[in-house]
Amino acid sequence: MNGRATSPWRMGMMAALIAFLSACSDKSRPARQIAGADPSRGLELIDQVGCGACHVIPGLAWPQGRTGGSLEGFGERPLIAGRFPNQPGTLVAWLRDPPSLSPNTAMPPTPLSEAQARDVAAYLYSLDER
Repeated sequence: MNGRATSPWRMGMMAALIAFLSACSDKSRPARQIAGADPSRGLELIDQVGCGACHVIPGLAWPQGRTGGSLEGFGERPLIAGRFPNQPGTLVAWLRDPPSLSPNTAMPPTPLSEAQARDVAAYLYSLDER
């Protein structure tokens, strides 16, 4: 450094920054889970509704759409559609009616019930990079 002693404030800020950055790469936390939801049923619903027409979805061999992007690693993503916190309630609402959250989205409303959207969300949360 420049020969001066590092101030306690600066050391505290550096420690906080290191802790923050370490948390960003922490993969030890368990995957998000939705009580009572069935991930295997979620994959069946994804196939039935036709989500693969726009998205690449691990576990779904065909189709492999590119319009909506790949959902590989979705369980580890911090955001839904690049703008909403990736939390179960928000995801279920997004899966049912994306335009209600983002009017300019290209993703259309789906015919999923609340319970079905919870199953789809459970499947999406099982998609991680671990």
